[in-house]
Amino acid sequence: MNVASGASSAFTTIAPSLREFHTTGNGLYDEAVMSIGLRLPPGANPDELGTQLRELAGLAEIAINGVQEGYRSSKQTPLVPPFLRAIRSAGGTPRFTLKLGTSDMTIVGPAWGCPMVTYGPGDASLDHTPEERINLADYGRAIQVLRDVLVSL
Repeated sequence: MNVASGASSAFTTIAPSLREFHTTGNGLYDEAVMSIGLRLPPGANPDELGTQLRELAGLAEIAINGVQEGYRSSKQTPLVPPFLRAIRSAGGTPRFTLKLGTSDMTIVGPAWGCPMVTYGPGDASLDHTPEERINLADYGRAIQVLRDVLVSL
């Protein structure tokens, strides 16, 4: 279950990732173009960050294409107890983590303003990577947990 717990330095810092990098040159001029993703922690001010990036860039051009602010959900919601019970009932040991990757929660959490949790099988650090995979037994247990949560709600 990925909802707020204690502070984590990785969760509270801006995490960059290189998405693309291209270079060209014609003998007189060289050009480098890169796309960088920045995972923003909750509370980061995207406008202020954009200003700082432009100042650091000097003569280079900076284009900001889309901003997704970080989101943190509370552990004190009506969703948490049913998840804890269902995970234990399925033989698991529930734990709270701070999800560092992409998530729909960052979009729908602020927009909907309702209780949310992220739950599922697999290693979240491998999400959206070539190494992403899940064990079928874990997948089956996750289905059982979700079914039990929905029935209890």
